[in-house]
Amino acid sequence: MSENQNLLAEQRRALILDEVRRRGGVRVNELTRKLGVSDMTVRRDLDALARQGVLEKVHGGAVPVVEASTHEPGFEAKSGLELTAKEDIARSAAELVAPGTAIALSGGTTTYALAHHLIDVPDLTVVTNSVRVADVFHAAQRTTGPRQGAATVVLTGGVRTPSDSLVGPVADQAIGALHFDVLFLGVHGISVEAGLSTPNLAEAETNRRLVQSARRVVVVADHTKWGTVGLSSFASLEQVDTLVTDAGLPAGARAEVSEHLRRLVVAGESVDGTDS
Repeated sequence: MSENQNLLAEQRRALILDEVRRRGGVRVNELTRKLGVSDMTVRRDLDALARQGVLEKVHGGAVPVVEASTHEPGFEAKSGLELTAKEDIARSAAELVAPGTAIALSGGTTTYALAHHLIDVPDLTVVTNSVRVADVFHAAQRTTGPRQGAATVVLTGGVRTPSDSLVGPVADQAIGALHFDVLFLGVHGISVEAGLSTPNLAEAETNRRLVQSARRVVVVADHTKWGTVGLSSFASLEQVDTLVTDAGLPAGARAEVSEHLRRLVVAGESVDGTDS
C-alpha cells in the first residue's frame, strides 16, 4: 500500500471515529454510503480502530468505548485521529509564534504537528518534554545543515509515557528552572469543571510546571477533547490564555469556553466567525 493510501485510510478512520462518538454508534451500511467505500473496507477500518481501543465493534456496526479516566492511548494510536483538525490547529497556532521568542511545546500529537510549522521561524528557543517534537527540529537541521536562525532546542530529561512525553522529577526540575514566553500545550481532556486533565499522574505534575513557567498558555486541542476528563487535573481554564481548536467544536461549548478564557481561536474561521 502506498504512503498516500495509508494517509487516506487514517483520514477515513478519523471520520469514522468522529461519527461514532458524535452519534453514539453507527452501522456499517451507513458508513459505506457516507464514505463511498466498500463494506469490506469499512469492516477493516472498524477492526483497526477496535484494535486501538477507541471503539467497540457490535453486530452490524460500532459503538464508542467508555474509557476509564486512567486510560492513556499511545502516541501511534492518537496520531491517526483527527488529522485534518490537528493540521488546521497547528497552522493557526503557528501564527501566534514570533521570531526570537522562547516557547515550550508539551508532548502530544497536536504539538508534534505544530512543530513542523515552526521549523522556519527564525531564532526560536524551544523547550520541550517530547522526544518526537525535538526530533522534528533536529531532523530539519540534518536535512538542511547548519543555518543561521535555526531553533535552539532544549529537551528535558525524564521518564517516557505511553504518549511519548518525558515526565517525572528530572523533567520537573529542568522545567522549573526555565522561563518561556509562550507554552503550547496539548491535552487529553478539557472541561469547565475539571479544567485541563490527563490520565497520567506524573504527566499532570510536569504539565503543572510547564504552566507555572510560562508567561502565556495556549492550549491546542481538537473538538473531541472537549468534555473529556482524565484522572488528574493540572490547570483550570482560568490559567489558559488561548484555546486553539477546530470548527467541530459545538456552539454551546464555544460559549462556555469564551466565559472562562481570554481568547478562543477556531482554525479556519476568522475573528467574526466567517470562513477564512
